[in-house]
Amino acid sequence: MTSHPGIIRRIFGTLWWLLDGTRRLVFNLLFLALLVLVVIAWTVGSRKPVLQENTALVLNLRGDLVEQSSGSGSELLVAEALGQQRRETRVRDVLDALDAAAKDPKIVRVALVLDDLSGGGTASLREIAAALARFKAQSGKEVVAWGSAFNQRQYFLASHADAVYLHPYGSVTLRGIGRNGLYFKDVLDKLGITMHGFQAGRFKSAIEPLTRQGPSAESLEADQSWMNDLWASWTADVERARKLPAGHIARMIDEAPQRMADAGGDLAQLALKEKLIDGVKTRDEFRAILIERGAASDGSKGTFRQVSHESYLAFALPRSGAQVGVIVAEGEILDDDAPPRMVGGRLVAEQIRRARENDDIKALVVRIDSPGGSVFGSELVRRELELTRQAGKPVVASMGDLAASGGYWIAMAADEIVADPTTITGSIGVFGVLPTFERALEKVGVGTGGASTTWLAAAQDPSRPMDPRVAQMVQTRIDHYYQRFIGQAAAARGSTPEKINEVAQGRVWTGRQAKANGLIDTLGGLHEALASAAQRAKLTEYRVTYLEREPRGLDRWLSMFIGRIAVAARTELGWTLPFGLQPWADQVQGELQRQARLFETARDDPTRAYAYCFCTPH
Repeated sequence: MTSHPGIIRRIFGTLWWLLDGTRRLVFNLLFLALLVLVVIAWTVGSRKPVLQENTALVLNLRGDLVEQSSGSGSELLVAEALGQQRRETRVRDVLDALDAAAKDPKIVRVALVLDDLSGGGTASLREIAAALARFKAQSGKEVVAWGSAFNQRQYFLASHADAVYLHPYGSVTLRGIGRNGLYFKDVLDKLGITMHGFQAGRFKSAIEPLTRQGPSAESLEADQSWMNDLWASWTADVERARKLPAGHIARMIDEAPQRMADAGGDLAQLALKEKLIDGVKTRDEFRAILIERGAASDGSKGTFRQVSHESYLAFALPRSGAQVGVIVAEGEILDDDAPPRMVGGRLVAEQIRRARENDDIKALVVRIDSPGGSVFGSELVRRELELTRQAGKPVVASMGDLAASGGYWIAMAADEIVADPTTITGSIGVFGVLPTFERALEKVGVGTGGASTTWLAAAQDPSRPMDPRVAQMVQTRIDHYYQRFIGQAAAARGSTPEKINEVAQGRVWTGRQAKANGLIDTLGGLHEALASAAQRAKLTEYRVTYLEREPRGLDRWLSMFIGRIAVAARTELGWTLPFGLQPWADQVQGELQRQARLFETARDDPTRAYAYCFCTPH
């Protein structure tokens, strides 16, 4: 007798069949999509590009100007898609594209589109402005710029174009340079946390956010000095580029309310009247100008024939010959390993050692954009650079936006220090900070106690008040590192500790001021540093090799094809807080993160001494 399954069993069997079939269909579709993605990536990356005649090189600078990327291609793409990280533009990619385009007959002009440029120091901006000037001088080709609105950073680059156009509803916003820090002493007191600060150098203000409720007189004096010099350089550069009389920008700002009223509140017309721009154009009108001067795009109606600077790098032929290696030291300095855009002392020291042992690398440039950090990590890098010089390979330090404190410590080992006039440098000083939480524990009713064999065994327990003998020992150690700092600086600069001490004391200088004080050798940028390193190595033909940590394993494979797709299609997802609160929130978060990193790294730092500079202008 044949048995038949019950109706309930048949229903569940049918449901299971549908569920299992749906699962297989979904996974098959995902697998198929992955295959298509791989094919697209391989096709995009392997197809030999063809550059047409009469093409404009478009510099659509996005996000922050950086020396190195924050991660691999796949990491950046995923982070950007999740809105976790702003886009970035590597300065060296822009420089390489401009230098190659100057010699390329198929590139007829450069178009600057600056709406998405959100970050970058004055030295980085000057690097790109200098490359634009080289492009115009070597090729005789024009540079045109457009923006829906220009903030101060964006306008600096736009001002170096032959023609600047602004949207009719746009504006040029020039304010000056300022820095308004956050100070946490009162809130720490309310929480019952005592911050014990130690420093060597009257102007070393890095610990003030934790130990004061406002800046000291010394901090204000130093900040006002370098900011005035930085702003004088900025205004002089712009006035020279726009052929404006000296002092024009200062008068504009002083008389801003009246001048705006005279223009009836039309900021675009005000910019035109003040000769900051050459015309008022919508984006489509700007495109029409470039079509008229060049050629229409073959693949898209209503736009001009163009290539982005990222894509154009595939056309730029690498230079032949011996190599000048470049080590990038960007970000805060830690002891051991570190993520991209931070300086891991042992990791960077290892990169320098490998460069020293590479016979193809004849000279080394260390590109520094760092506020400093761990003294021990800084010394690891400095020592390897010193050994490289002793091995007979020239070493040139190139300072970017910021090379202060530990960043300057690294530069001391170079044969030559090159800095932009607007580089923030100096801050030769050392500090330490140790928190204790005895009052916080008392507030919540927690007691402490215990036994130890010596007074020192438990003297640094943060749950207990700081022993004065510990404070004395820490200050002695801080003073020792300061004396070593100025001693090494004196030896490197051919000076004396007494003379270095006069310009040290933790004081911040611009590159121009640092040269006048004997702290650097040459005013210039990366271009000049590379040329100097090649000359010192007696190289007539050379190519530049950046020595960076390469992605490994799965990430290397992902970077290979996902990074290729990223060049062809960029996502623009992200979020912001309402009512303009995002910049303030970013400032609070950044300040707290910097302080937290100091305490986190202190656990493994054999010195717990820091050469750090909180000196970034806004």
